[in-house]
This record gives sequence, structure tokens and C-alpha cells, in this order.
Amino acid sequence: MSRGGDTRFQTGQSGNPAGRPKKRRPHVSAFDIIFDKTLTVTQGDRERELTVDEALQLQTYQAALKGSRMAIRKVLKMIEKREGALAKKAKPASHPIKIETHHCADNANEALRILAIASDDPNHPSRMKIHTWAAQAALSRPGRKKFSAKDVDEIKFFTFDSEKLRWPRGRVE
Repeated sequence: MSRGGDTRFQTGQSGNPAGRPKKRRPHVSAFDIIFDKTLTVTQGDRERELTVDEALQLQTYQAALKGSRMAIRKVLKMIEKREGALAKKAKPASHPIKIETHHCADNANEALRILAIASDDPNHPSRMKIHTWAAQAALSRPGRKKFSAKDVDEIKFFTFDSEKLRWPRGRVE
């Protein structure tokens, strides 16, 4: 091919007069676009503007208050994340504070009741039993030792609906 006068464009004339197209949005994902949109939400008699992200958080809080375990976990994670961010922003205390901790079984039992992990045994009010879902979650954790026959009997004894438990293969002696 020769560089003579038979070329497509004349010398000094661009083949793309409009130039390279501009970037549309730098590093913006579809989720960012959706989360930035606003919704009009009616609460009681008042209307207010919320972003989609705020509306989803509000819905998660409401589901947690209604007792949804997944929503409760999500809210606890959001609280933990917020506390971590606040702790990073906060300046360290100038005076060290002495913290005394008193352990009490009643506090732990109450926490288990609040989180719906355990409840009082109807046959023995002074004893608690673990709910099936919590026992199953503990059994399903990887890397645990094998369970002896005594361990299996104790787990069954202290679990509601223990016949519904699925025992991990290879970990029961």
C-alpha cells in the first residue's frame, strides 16, 4: 500500500472528527445508581423522602422487631459495623477506666432467652433447653472433634425436638 494521494483521508484530516467518546460514569455500579434513588415513604400521616438504602434498612429494622431471625442478625451486624466506625472516629480516653466484670449465669440465660436460642424446659422449669436450629448450627460447624455416645446423648437431652437434628457424617463415634 502506498502512502501517496490514494489514501482515504487527506493529510491533516482526522478520521474521527468527534474524538474519543467520553466515559459515561467513572466506577459507578448498578447498585450505587439504585441506592441513590429516592422514594417517598408514608409513616403514619407523614410523607418523607428516603433513599433506597435507607428504606431497605428501615424495612430490616421492622422485620427484626417482628421477630425475623435473619433480620435480627442483619441489624446486629449493622450495629456492630456502626460501633466499629464510631470507635475509629473517637479519640482515645485520656484517663484509663477500670472495668470490673461480674459474671452471672442469670445474665447469660437471659441473653439466650432474648436471642431465642434457648427456652425454659416445660418439664423442669429450673432447666433450659436449646432450640433445634441453634443445636443444628453448632453441630454443622466445620473442624469440630468427633462426638462420643455420651456427647450425643447429652445434646439430645438438652435440645428441643432432638429427633430433627441432622448429625454430621463421620463425626459421631
